[in-house]
Amino acid sequence: MSDSEARERLAADLDAYHAVAEASPSPFYATLLARMREDVIAGGPTWELLRRYADQPREEYYGFRALAGVHHEVLSGERPELAAHYPSAGGDGDTGAAWPGVREAFADHDPELLAELRHPLQTNETSRCGALIGGFCEVAQADGLPIRALELGSSAGLNLHLDRYRYEAGGLALGPADSPIRFADYWVGGVPHLDAAPRIESRAGCDLEPVDPASDAGSVALQAYLFPDGRERLRELRAAIEIARERPVEVERASADDWVAERLAEHAPGRSTVVFHSIFWTYLPESVRHRIAAAIEAAGASATTEAPVHWLRYEVGADSPVDVELRLRSWPGGPDRLLGVGRHHLHPVRWVG
Repeated sequence: MSDSEARERLAADLDAYHAVAEASPSPFYATLLARMREDVIAGGPTWELLRRYADQPREEYYGFRALAGVHHEVLSGERPELAAHYPSAGGDGDTGAAWPGVREAFADHDPELLAELRHPLQTNETSRCGALIGGFCEVAQADGLPIRALELGSSAGLNLHLDRYRYEAGGLALGPADSPIRFADYWVGGVPHLDAAPRIESRAGCDLEPVDPASDAGSVALQAYLFPDGRERLRELRAAIEIARERPVEVERASADDWVAERLAEHAPGRSTVVFHSIFWTYLPESVRHRIAAAIEAAGASATTEAPVHWLRYEVGADSPVDVELRLRSWPGGPDRLLGVGRHHLHPVRWVG
């Protein structure tokens, strides 16, 4: 790829990321991404940092990875001059004043570091629990059994604590009344079976690069992937980290296909097994997707009413890159059902379950 082609490709990617930031909404990142695009065209530090990744899929989000790296340094106290402008660090949110420092940070970075950064769209976005809880309630209502919860792509495992958050709607409530994470009237068009509280007896997850929320480094890393002006998301994340520190869960370093096959080989009589994931599927190679699906379907084929198996997914729909569908497939004998439609981040869920 020639330099001119690489510039055009990076500019198009940054335009797409700008649209994502505007839709989130994150005016802070939207402005920075527009400046990054200009800097790529001008051959500045942004170009030098990102040029070797111009041929990578847009879904690798290298522009956001670069911003996450700077955000990490801000939250770690390494760039106090930028902290004065980053809302996540108590700053004034002045993007124009922040840009020279961000550009300088790009100039300081080794381009190879970007390859080491994880995707900024982390699966422990706690707002997704507002959708996932509906699937767990469906399972609880149908089976009435304790639940074995298995999460794929858990990152820090924050969504494995979904029953420790509070949900309220239609005169119904579920979860601890004093939970700092609350979903009130989060659903439109209907309400999940919040009166069928799931009893999660065991919970575990896997990730290729798990993050330890109990460590200071893990806490900073998780926050760095959020948009600096996403105040409500940051508040929820920090509250979820505290809950995870009080009640640690197991997140194994493993590939999801191998891990789920091993876990499902362990029979769980008298329990409902729920394999679940959120905004995870799109990042997997086709071969890994196939192995995961085959392992779940094999477990489903031997499921009984005393040991049912469920596959709960909150993933991007086939018809829209914006809409995220909550789907549940159950064994024995259940069809694949659409339960609700939401978005990647904080957004009401249209409940159809």
